[in-house]
Amino acid sequence: MKKLFALLMGLMISTTAIAEPSADFQTISIEEGLSKNEKKVRDAAVKITDGYGHGSGSIIKYYDLQLVLTAQHVTSGHIGTQYLVVNGNTVATGVLVYADPLHDIAVLWLPEGNDLEGRGLKYNPREELSPIGGAITYSGHPSWHSLMTYRGYVAGVETLAGAGPQLMLNTYGWFGCSGSVIYDTNGHIVGILWGVDIERRPNLQVQENMIWVSPIQNLDIKLAIKELCTALEDEPKACRR
Repeated sequence: MKKLFALLMGLMISTTAIAEPSADFQTISIEEGLSKNEKKVRDAAVKITDGYGHGSGSIIKYYDLQLVLTAQHVTSGHIGTQYLVVNGNTVATGVLVYADPLHDIAVLWLPEGNDLEGRGLKYNPREELSPIGGAITYSGHPSWHSLMTYRGYVAGVETLAGAGPQLMLNTYGWFGCSGSVIYDTNGHIVGILWGVDIERRPNLQVQENMIWVSPIQNLDIKLAIKELCTALEDEPKACRR
């Protein structure tokens, strides 16, 4: 079941190919209605691409390491694979350093001196699952659209065999939003968006307002950077924590 959800979110390759915006269409960025927290979340959001399809993610700062959180199926290559990380009009190269296909979470590393250096939010995960009714926000790149910012709330919790509890959000998601980092209103990370819900009867339909999220508690950040720390000659402060 989870593979099907992730597959649907991964179909943005074909979606992007056929969804041609009209020549006179423009997406205008108006941020006056965003809270301070929402602006920070939006500024840290990125598009991740291998040159074909794309997903979303967010830049985080973990002590002196600059990382990108995303979904594993967005970066389905082997450890060490490079991806383009796009933030606004700036592009950097991120290196895959951690992949957890069970919980659909991946971590990219942005080496020192990259063009996105200094950007991102301090890694600040929730200690417990976000409560039902808790407000959330995220920014992502659905289909061929530019960066979009969404609000919503935690609608419930489902359990997937092997993967454990999954958060169900009432918000909006579409192909290309996979990997978006979900935040609560206090700036804590809630989890990683990995799929949209589907209805099988009477026909297969995407339920774009029901979103599946892997809780951030599934990520052991120290384990995620372990191989990176071993590979780096100059041990970062983050590796000594």
